Amino acid sequence: MIVTETAGAPAVLGGPVDKTSPVPLYFQIAENLRAAIENGALSPGERLGNEIQLSERLSVSRPTVRQAIQRLAHEGLVVRQRGVGTVVVNRRIQRPLALSSLHEDLKTAGRQPTTTVLSVTPVGAEGETAAALGLPPGHPVLVIERLRSADGLPLAIMRNYLPAELLNGTDVTAVLTQYGLYETLRQQGIQFHSAEEIIGARKATAAEAQLLQVPRSSTVLTMSRVALDPTGRVIEYGVHAYLAERYSFRVAFGPVAQ
Repeated sequence: MIVTETAGAPAVLGGPVDKTSPVPLYFQIAENLRAAIENGALSPGERLGNEIQLSERLSVSRPTVRQAIQRLAHEGLVVRQRGVGTVVVNRRIQRPLALSSLHEDLKTAGRQPTTTVLSVTPVGAEGETAAALGLPPGHPVLVIERLRSADGLPLAIMRNYLPAELLNGTDVTAVLTQYGLYETLRQQGIQFHSAEEIIGARKATAAEAQLLQVPRSSTVLTMSRVALDPTGRVIEYGVHAYLAERYSFRVAFGPVAQ
């Protein structure tokens, strides 16, 4: 069984490691720990101990423990801290690359999304914005900037540009505090057909770090998206920054041609 360090007596988690099973020991250990993290038996901040301690408790080799921990660390479920051991972290949100909004994806994943609308600014389209939206210079555009949180933790800063006429007569701040942008646009009768996304990574700016409540050296994942309706009209151009330690993109591929 897997034992973790707590303030009181050690807690025993997960099922026993079956050394007669054809399933690799490292995989059994990793799966037991993952189940404990996902069902809440292991909370963020709890320590699993170091490799020596875990190998002694489980009666397995240190390389086996190391391989199990590496698997969980790669998935963003734990981190290694020098002098402390392995620590459980907040479960990273995985988002499939699909034509959906972050608000919708968080609700689907069972997380609690909240939104702070930072600004709603009407401007005239120009430069990169005009080109991305396919609009002539000076066309009225709404620039919407929001801070999205999940379960009370800041997760993403989203800046969206869209033709102003799409939300005419809408109290944008009030609506987007409660609903996602795509859901709001669909309620206006707007249909989405396709989108193009570009994903990258960089260090957070000072302003982003302050909003996300993280050190300036933190990494953010970036995504720019241009979404179109069935006629090919551009509906919105989005530029988003997601805190990498709490978020990742998931890509699935179909069968590969031989």
